[in-house]
Amino acid sequence: MKELCSSIFYGVVLRVLIEDVTKLVVDAIVNPANSLMVMGGGVAGAIKRVGGEEIEKEAMRYAPVSIGKAVATTAGRLPAKYVIHSPTMEKPAMRTTVDKVSKAVLAALEKALELGVKSIAFPGMGTGVGGLSYSQAAEAMVNTIKQFLSSRRVPLTTIYLVAIDEELAKEFCKAIEKH
Repeated sequence: MKELCSSIFYGVVLRVLIEDVTKLVVDAIVNPANSLMVMGGGVAGAIKRVGGEEIEKEAMRYAPVSIGKAVATTAGRLPAKYVIHSPTMEKPAMRTTVDKVSKAVLAALEKALELGVKSIAFPGMGTGVGGLSYSQAAEAMVNTIKQFLSSRRVPLTTIYLVAIDEELAKEFCKAIEKH
């Protein structure tokens, strides 16, 4: 695990890692889902491959899930306790927008608050098939996290922004430094 930077927002540590999100020992990992809860490729596909098909089966019972809403399921064989599925797009492999990513991040944080989790890991939301640039996604994610944390007290102690590569990690760090 390689940590590139960290900061504290309103008492919560924000850490940027280059890591496989499915390997993290955290309370919850976020799946940038589609509204149908089909876990085909990208982060969702990796979560299903590593954690087991039961994660997708449980998530699909909630479908369709609107953008701006999130659902939690078991984490199967993952070291996390929960997977929070928060749609960034309506259908699999659709393009997304900065607004949809912001709504998805907020919905995931609200679900984490509901679950009482202390640690949560976000992959790059909307950076794969969603088509957003790393800088657009990082800015939207960090801005939404900061707004969320500024408006309420939370049990969260650590939020991980988990990058698939150094380029995304650097964009997360730039967005954190900006705020």
